[in-house]
Amino acid sequence: MMYWQHPIRDSRCNVAAAGKYVPTEREQAFRDTIENPKYDRESINGLKPFFDDKAPDDIKGFYSKDELAALLALKGTERDVEDRMPVKMTRHFYDLALTSIPLQRLVKANPDETLNLAGSEDPGHQMDFAPVEGLLHKYEMGLLYAVSTCSAHCRFCYREELISQKEVERQDGTVAKKGLAKIPEVTDYIKAHNKIVEANGGRHPETGREKLREVLLSGGDPMALPNRKIGAWMGALAEAGVESIRLGTKEMSFHPKRFDEAFLAMMDNFHETYPDIGFRLMIHFNHPDEFLLKGDDGEYLQNPNGSLMWHPDTKKAIEGVTSRGWINVENQAPIIREINDDADALRIMQRALYRVGVNNHYFFCGRDIVAYRHFNVPIEKVWNLLNESQKGLSGVESHARLSITHYKGKTEVAAVTNEPIPGVPGTENGVLIFKILRNALGATRMPSGSMTTKIASSTMRPACSTTQEWTRSESKSTKKRWKPR
Repeated sequence: MMYWQHPIRDSRCNVAAAGKYVPTEREQAFRDTIENPKYDRESINGLKPFFDDKAPDDIKGFYSKDELAALLALKGTERDVEDRMPVKMTRHFYDLALTSIPLQRLVKANPDETLNLAGSEDPGHQMDFAPVEGLLHKYEMGLLYAVSTCSAHCRFCYREELISQKEVERQDGTVAKKGLAKIPEVTDYIKAHNKIVEANGGRHPETGREKLREVLLSGGDPMALPNRKIGAWMGALAEAGVESIRLGTKEMSFHPKRFDEAFLAMMDNFHETYPDIGFRLMIHFNHPDEFLLKGDDGEYLQNPNGSLMWHPDTKKAIEGVTSRGWINVENQAPIIREINDDADALRIMQRALYRVGVNNHYFFCGRDIVAYRHFNVPIEKVWNLLNESQKGLSGVESHARLSITHYKGKTEVAAVTNEPIPGVPGTENGVLIFKILRNALGATRMPSGSMTTKIASSTMRPACSTTQEWTRSESKSTKKRWKPR
């Protein structure tokens, strides 16, 4: 495996040991405006309430007796589904799932999840790019593990190792749970990195990286935190010199009432205090059943003009954020087997989201998480699904791109074919062409460009992510060759 030594581990970065963080006067003034209400999500945690027949009466039937018996039989074994990924669900999502099989599959534990536990404890080798605990710095953007839980848990979660607090082997050989980011360590690192970049003419002398200009608050779901903690992160990042902040959340689906007046007032005060800081809200809808209303016949309800009706709580939450022109709202989601591997559902979702001011950003192929074979869809099927879903959409509705995880960095799938390329050996079963948008292994060592890989028989590749399924083999050709392990 190729590893990248981050410059923070070099003493020349001289990042001080984290002490108590002291906000600036401006920052403290912003913090003092934050209201901190409590939110009752009525979450059901774990399978125990169902095993013990102590779940709320109207929710007890979410699992059948046969399903509970099968799950209970796995308790304490290596196939225990809760050891792989904790079970959690909100009342709002339960109400939606009552009339939606895809939503049930999104949160319901299934014994088949653990039939095959192949996969990586650290998908994408994220820990190779953690200069300080809880911060991933791959490109010009950093990602923070701000929290290790969500209001509910997707069974296919890409961060299952963080949510379930599994021990992960680090680059240096140590084994430990993934820790959460802390404001002093992260802001010290950002300032130190950007100081080196500025002194070197705009590029880091070792990696070629530019300024760390954007940070994504992630986890877990930052919207599971109280407003004061979210605001503390935002103010500290603004003072550290970032240009933009993103917040990734599925709370718009799990508990849309979280986007209330107190949250919106905090955002308004942040923008007033830091008007030059961009903000992107990255929401996560997998399926239109998460926000559209259905009739008794199972069909989506329509407004008088023919557009589809939104759930009132979700509509209010979306309107609250999109009405603030300085907040960019974008949706991104993986395409998961038996949840949203449906071109019609994807088409409806893209059209409905864009109509209310939400941009369609990325769809993802599944990562090589532990037990990925239960969830992932082959690349060529995902490619065809997305293309089919965008037929009938306008140009502005169909901006979503398809991305895959790859050890070379951020990639976008450009073309997939099951047909051979005449005269090119090794392409008998088809070709995948993807663009390398950003390279995590060193900005100066490889510019963005295209890469072509041959595709093995689709029956050999139940997963999407190439990081687990493929290894690079040497070739004198300019094209990269790949072979199954």
